[in-house]
Amino acid sequence: MSTVGIHGASRPSIGRGFRLQWEAAQNAYVLLFPEGMIKLNGSAGEIMKRCTGESTVDEITADLERTFETSGLSGDVIAFVAMARGKQWLSVAL
Repeated sequence: MSTVGIHGASRPSIGRGFRLQWEAAQNAYVLLFPEGMIKLNGSAGEIMKRCTGESTVDEITADLERTFETSGLSGDVIAFVAMARGKQWLSVAL
């Protein structure tokens, strides 16, 4: 998976045609689209819910590290954003 073009100042947002929502029945965030639904794991949901187009990847990473009292998440967040962009779940303002 290529992370080319994704960096700390990138601003990811939910891709066109997708909607993110909490689904109590699934006990998870899901990504809805006209043809179906993708159930996200916990980490993916936590990243995706912060992808509003307003926050940068660095800000999303800092928020996750504060929330979960950890550090060193930058590489994982960038890799996830790159993967999600490749699947068109996210669009990214570079």
